[in-house]
Formats: sequence, structure tokens, C-alpha cells
Amino acid sequence: MTEKEKMLAGKLYDASVEELMEMRKNAHHLSKDYNDTYEGETEKRKKILEKLIPHAGKELYLQGPIQFDYGQFTWFGDRCFANFNFTVLDCCPVRIGNDVFFGPNCTIATPLHPFLYSERNMKYRENGDLYDIEYAKPITIGDNCWFASGVTICGGVTIGEGSVIGAGSVVTRDIPAGVFAAGNPCRVIRKITEQDSVYLKKELF
Repeated sequence: MTEKEKMLAGKLYDASVEELMEMRKNAHHLSKDYNDTYEGETEKRKKILEKLIPHAGKELYLQGPIQFDYGQFTWFGDRCFANFNFTVLDCCPVRIGNDVFFGPNCTIATPLHPFLYSERNMKYRENGDLYDIEYAKPITIGDNCWFASGVTICGGVTIGEGSVIGAGSVVTRDIPAGVFAAGNPCRVIRKITEQDSVYLKKELF
């Protein structure tokens, strides 16, 4: 297997190989290009995202600034939205359903590192170059989810359709469909029901 194949399969891999370094550099440059645009430059933004995130559905809107590690290993459904400071480290596949909303400062992070520092620390090759080993786990997000401000989603997590994740949560384990979950580590608080309708909140009218 190549290092890229190992990475996508969730195996230990060397992130310093030229193929992966060039892919990251390209994604980082495209992220910077996007961040340098103005909101009204719709066509310019669209063309950048077509290169950065080729697997995006219709009507994707990223407020910016954004930062993607690869971009091409992230899939968006239709009508997704992310507010300021959206970060995606897609060393393993990230699959996001339709109508998913992200508040400001949300992070999707698939990479994992060894706990033992002797395995985690940088090492020298015979030619003096530095490298390290790491691995990653995929992340899957169902349709119609909402992530409030400052949520971090860790590698290996699946979040079910229609769930809401509270502000500042760190999602380290699977979350079922149709629930409100929050905390660090994130845990299910309760089910979402018809009683949560904004039309039942008289103070809003």
C-alpha cells in the first residue's frame, strides 16, 4: 500500500511523503485563496471550492475563513453551511449529509497520534530528514444536523440524522439520531421532540 492508501484505510502512515505533502500544500493554498475573497465574489469562491472540495453538493456555503488539510477527502451533501473558522482535517474520509449547519469555530479532526511519546515524537531518517507516524479514523455526519459554536468532532465518530450538538462540545463517541447532545466529552442530554418547535415559544412572537 502507498502511504496515501494507508492513511485512507486508517493504518499507520508517514505523512511526510512527497505525494501527501503536495496534496496538503495544494489544499492549504486553495484555503488561503478562498479566505482572501470577499463575500460578494460568488463565482470566484465557487471556482476555488470546486478545486478544493470536488465532492460537494448543491448550495454549499462556507462563510470563511476555512482550513482544509486535503479537501478532496471530504464529502458534503446539499445546502450545507459553515460559519467563521471552519477547520477540516480530512486524513480519513469525512462524509457530511444534506442540510448540515456548523456554527463558528467548529473543527472536524480525523487524525490520531500515538499516546506513547516514543512512538509519537519526530524521528530522523538516515538522510537526516524528520518524519513521524500517525493514523486517522473517518467521520460521518447524518442529514439535518446542527453544530453550535466551538464544537470539535473527533476521528471515528458517527452522528445520527437530525441531532443537535451544543456549543463547546467535544464529540469523542457516536451520537444517535434525533437527540440534543453536549459536553466534554459530548453525551446525549435528551431526545428532540415536536415540543421543541419554535412556534411553541410565545416569547419569540
